[in-house]
This record gives sequence, structure tokens and C-alpha cells, in this order.
Amino acid sequence: MTITQNKLLPLLMASGKKTVAMFLRLFPVLLGVLLLSSLIIEMIPTLIAWGALGHGSLIDMLIADAIGSIAAAQPVISYLLAGELQKAGVDLYAVTTFIIAWVTVGIIPLPVEAMMLGWRFAVWRNALAFVMALLVAWLTVVTLHV
Repeated sequence: MTITQNKLLPLLMASGKKTVAMFLRLFPVLLGVLLLSSLIIEMIPTLIAWGALGHGSLIDMLIADAIGSIAAAQPVISYLLAGELQKAGVDLYAVTTFIIAWVTVGIIPLPVEAMMLGWRFAVWRNALAFVMALLVAWLTVVTLHV
């Protein structure tokens, strides 16, 4: 069954209207997420300077996982921040956990994800990503040392 040009235009118009309506509904939440993430990103070096990390590998991994989970950002930024963390003497386990959590877990963007995919899915995905960040970071560093 093929769609003729007479039927294609109304379908495109309808999907365009739905897309614009969805964007307008999500825009305030997206804007809030971006602004809040920007504030959190600015606070991360301050947390490091206060000595939030440097208490031992496991505790540092949990703290780095929590800090990385708060805001979601691009991987490129996390690599730069990870380099600064290593220069500051933070353990490689914590740095790796931070990078993975930064990219895969997002507490601040959770409402947007929940609007699109449902609360149950969003919470489960973030919880699993939080735990997996610890496991993958540990496996990565162990593999590097072998």
C-alpha cells in the first residue's frame, strides 16, 4: 500500500503540529534543566577544592558517582574535568566513576526523561546506570593495571 501525494501532505502537517506541541510542552522543563545543570557544573571544582574526594577508593567512587550523577553533560567536558581531577591527585577509580556517571546518569534531567519515557523507566534506568558506573569504573581501572 503506497501513500499518494494527496495523503502525504496531511500526514506531514499532523506530525509537524504534534512535534511543535511536544517541543512547546518540554521547552520550560528543558530550559530549567539546562540552567540548573550549568549551576551544578560550576560547583564541581569547588567541591573538589573543599576536599570532597581523597578519602579512599571506595568512598571516593561513591562520592564521584553521586557528583557525576547530579548533572548531565557532554563527554568532552567530563574528559577535561577528569584531567583536572587527576592533576589534583584524585584516585583513578573515582575519576573513571565520575566520567561514567556524568555521561550516563542524570538526576537533574530526570523530569524531562520521565516526561518522554515514563517515570518508571527513567528511575530504573538511572538507578541501574548509577550502579553500573561503579562496576564499569572498577573493571576499567583493574583492566588498565593488568
